[in-house]
Amino acid sequence: MKPQKVAIIGLGYVGLPTALALAEKNFPVIGFDINEKRVADINKAKSYIKEISDARLKKVLGTFHATTDFSKLSECETILIAVPTALTKNRAPDLGPVISATEAIAQHLTKGTLVILESTTFPGTTEEIVQPILEKSGLKAGHDFYLAFGPERIDPGNKEFAFNEVTKVVGGVNPASTKRAVAFYKKYVSAVHPVSSPRVAEMTKLLENIFRLVNISLVNELKMFTDKIAVDFSEVMEAAKTKPYGFMPFQPGPGVGGHCIPLDPYYLAWKAKEYSFTPRFIELASEINESMAHHIVTKVNWVLNKHKKPLNGALILVLGVAYKKDIADPRESPALPIIWDLLRKGADVRYHDPHISSVRVSRDRYNANVHKDDVTLESVGLTAAELKAADCVLILTDHTAFQPTFIAKNSKLVIDTRNLIKKRAPHIYF
Repeated sequence: MKPQKVAIIGLGYVGLPTALALAEKNFPVIGFDINEKRVADINKAKSYIKEISDARLKKVLGTFHATTDFSKLSECETILIAVPTALTKNRAPDLGPVISATEAIAQHLTKGTLVILESTTFPGTTEEIVQPILEKSGLKAGHDFYLAFGPERIDPGNKEFAFNEVTKVVGGVNPASTKRAVAFYKKYVSAVHPVSSPRVAEMTKLLENIFRLVNISLVNELKMFTDKIAVDFSEVMEAAKTKPYGFMPFQPGPGVGGHCIPLDPYYLAWKAKEYSFTPRFIELASEINESMAHHIVTKVNWVLNKHKKPLNGALILVLGVAYKKDIADPRESPALPIIWDLLRKGADVRYHDPHISSVRVSRDRYNANVHKDDVTLESVGLTAAELKAADCVLILTDHTAFQPTFIAKNSKLVIDTRNLIKKRAPHIYF
């Protein structure tokens, strides 16, 4: 039987890996994106995501190609929406890309097509926003075409769980839609968990991300407190981990980043207001996470002051601007607002990241719009001379490439927010 042709709208950190996984299972795949350069790069086997090699992309060209021509959606039996779901400057959901993608599908929707929204969003999006737009085509969801929500579960840099080894959760607008979606996913992922509705699937994804936000914010708050009472929190954590039940370790740091954990909880908080409900844990966790940049900058100021050095004019070498270790992704990285605030307070900031050669630092962490006062920094080499020249070395990402002994030996002062350097010394602060 000939494999069904699959369309993927949005070829970013979710869409491109999904397209490759499908093409490697011999599905004919058409990738759609409004970014002409991105489309051209794909068709030349040039990957713009570091974790995906050009060679891997080249192997599937022919089975997979990209286009900006949305009329080709009519050729596809299954359509996946994998566009970004961002926030406005007022922290409200920005569903513009989802709506635009859905309107494009509605213009070219044919009978029997399966449409699945994979973009993370608030409960009700599939049925309240996507479905009515698609039904403007004259076709009815669950009867003339099939509609479901199947949240992405991609974790960049995770070598333990491959893309297709993570269970896929999916909920359709009716049993027929769920059945179609489950049958599709079973062809390229190891396990599928069907749920009763898109709302359940949408809420599942938010729960996963909110769970991490709340727990990371909790340990960050405890870390701030243990600083005040001169207790080494990493030693506390190691001791707590010896309990074989009822405890799950989360590591403190400079804040959470990426396109999911810092943003997605706001989607639920916004939706909750429609029902006169205040999700206090979520809002408190978000507040703590947002405050981490200020806390880290205050700590830099305190450490420098302790050593009779003002922050204004100090040379700060930041190690790591990716939001987590061993990836080339600075999206919503906690390093960016920290660097911005250090610059604003008069520090001379340099950074080194083996995975990111340049980065734009903006006054607005969640808004992709370019401001006239944004700053672009280039990564410097991680040499003994760079370390020795810095008044303070600030570790914000614990990349495997960073050598703790080398950093500690050649630095005047180190503030290690990731507990990279295990050996304690008077000039190293945690």
